[in-house]
Amino acid sequence: MAKIIVDDIEVEVPAEYTLLQACEAAGAEIPRFCFHERLSIAGNCRMCLVEVKGGPPKPTASCAMNVRDLRPGPNGEPPVVLTKSPMVKKAREGVMEFLLINHPLDCPICDQGGECDLQDQAMAYGVDTSRYAENKRAVEDKYIGPLVKTSMTRCIQCTRCVRFTTEVAGVAELGAIGRGEDMEITTYLEASLTSELQGNVVDLCPVGALTQRPYAYHARPWELVKTESVDVMDAVGSNIRVDTRGREVMRILPRLNEDVNEEWISDKTRYIWDGLKTQRLDRAYIRVGSRLRPASWPEAFAAIAAKVKATPANRIGALIGDLVSVEEAFAAKDLITRLGSANIDCRQDGVALDPSLGRASYLFNPTIAGIEDADALLIIGSDPRREASVLNARIRKRWLRGAFPIGLIGEAVDLTYTYDYLGAGTDTLSSLLEGGAFAEKLKGAERPLILIGQGALARADGAAVLALAAKLAESVGAVKEGWNGFAVLHTAASRVGALDVGAVPGQGGLDTGAMTAPGGVDVLFALGADEVDIAPGAFVVYLGTHGDRGAHRADVILPGAAYTEKSGTYVNTEGRAQLAARAAFPPGEAREDWAVLRALSDVLGQRLPYDSLAQLRAALYAAHPHLARIDHVEPADAAAVSRLAGFTGPLERTPFRAAVSEFYMTNPIARASAVMAECAALAKSRLAVAAE
Repeated sequence: MAKIIVDDIEVEVPAEYTLLQACEAAGAEIPRFCFHERLSIAGNCRMCLVEVKGGPPKPTASCAMNVRDLRPGPNGEPPVVLTKSPMVKKAREGVMEFLLINHPLDCPICDQGGECDLQDQAMAYGVDTSRYAENKRAVEDKYIGPLVKTSMTRCIQCTRCVRFTTEVAGVAELGAIGRGEDMEITTYLEASLTSELQGNVVDLCPVGALTQRPYAYHARPWELVKTESVDVMDAVGSNIRVDTRGREVMRILPRLNEDVNEEWISDKTRYIWDGLKTQRLDRAYIRVGSRLRPASWPEAFAAIAAKVKATPANRIGALIGDLVSVEEAFAAKDLITRLGSANIDCRQDGVALDPSLGRASYLFNPTIAGIEDADALLIIGSDPRREASVLNARIRKRWLRGAFPIGLIGEAVDLTYTYDYLGAGTDTLSSLLEGGAFAEKLKGAERPLILIGQGALARADGAAVLALAAKLAESVGAVKEGWNGFAVLHTAASRVGALDVGAVPGQGGLDTGAMTAPGGVDVLFALGADEVDIAPGAFVVYLGTHGDRGAHRADVILPGAAYTEKSGTYVNTEGRAQLAARAAFPPGEAREDWAVLRALSDVLGQRLPYDSLAQLRAALYAAHPHLARIDHVEPADAAAVSRLAGFTGPLERTPFRAAVSEFYMTNPIARASAVMAECAALAKSRLAVAAE
């Protein structure tokens, strides 16, 4: 630690702090445009100038000088930094004047208005007149894809976007060409960006040069109601802010959470909101013959009750979809149990995960933030870039620090970092138990991490593959005192929470494959189950939000609420329970799913004992206390991994396939989104060009 005096306030800060960070630790506000805590230092904008006593007789860029570079006073006094001296004030005003020379000053029509760093700093350091009469510089707008809109005449060349795409996203597609006033930020060939994180450059841009294309001219920030919530597009549980105007979601932005998503979100998370408005189910439907006709709630409930009461209990089942909250999964299991059935499953893809073995057998045990503590990584049957883009950025962040060998078993995919491709399937995984170069790297690591994806588990031999991965984790020392490096990467937001409440077949119960097969069950309740094909014969009751695959197969449709239209708990892949808050209201006659189940239970004669969400949560927390600890990761007992390692089974020789092949089309909300459809079409065309 080093002592430093900032504006007569003495503070003690780490020697590696920049002067900017040290000044902020002392409570001083330092303006900046190019500096960002998560990006490398560029020193472009010069807005963060400060005066260093005893230093050079000119202002110093505080972002580019470290505390350790300062000299003490003549008698050993701590270095002195001034942030409000006349020299600093004049220097910052001069920088602002230069920045505004070429800026178009089109604030009334700029989407960044009200959230623009340049606007804010101009209020503090700008003047009301300009001394320059020359023509302003004009730059042609670039097309960089359907998500990010460019107005490059506004660009101040802070290069935040360039550094983000290169360093964090790992896709070096943005850069600068030209020099001086001819300098431009571009994709060189004006191609669209390919990163799944590209929308974050809009948040980083301190002016209106990069804005959200789908949101352009839709609303002003002061018109919007802001609600803190949680994303459900993958199992990372990214913290988000949902901005609404009236009943309509206008945009989705990231929230800061150092342990989960830092301050990034994927493009699917950010631009999914137009899918919340289209193809929505806003009233109940009943199938008559081959067609669905609108019906009232009492009619729909009566049709369900008549079918259920005429069906034996063991012929009734329920499927839990990928976007279902914990409360709804708990209520569905409660209802099915009261009906006398053990047929319930949350594993639409048929993955071999069993909560009876213990939570450690299906969690990302090292935690997402714990990736930065790992010193070796083996990826089995997963493509983290498409299955969990933000988590993949965390792996890249650790990789950039060096001394982090990465091995991959499965499809050879582009992960934005280099890795050793070990093989495609179970033969390679088995061989690591016998030794080999990469096995030695894992054994030599202090905290090795074994990441196993759903692509390796959603197979007939999934249980044997999971057991083999657990055996490997134990053999290389990935599970030991103070470190559990056995990590299951989920792709469904609802999966961990549903496993926690036991939404899996009970004694003698049928799983997803058995229930959806011909002759499986006679009545099947599908809660947002859109990723599975149900064979003809079953009477299907679909409770969901969109006219997707599940609704097309249904005999009765009950309209539910999307994740932005209800309050619910979601447990992410590491086991962290988080609350998603209601930002809008469901359309038409649609209602929150738990309320629909509660009303239906009355008609079925098996009344659920909770009339409000608070009562439902009280029952949930009584049965599963760890879910009450919001935003807390409850460490799982590592003994579950040891038990898992004791299992054996026949292994197939087929290669592992990643669980997500089309990043933009993984759920009904995404498939209803025109923006996601455009991105998916663009991705397909790129693949076609690459194949040629």
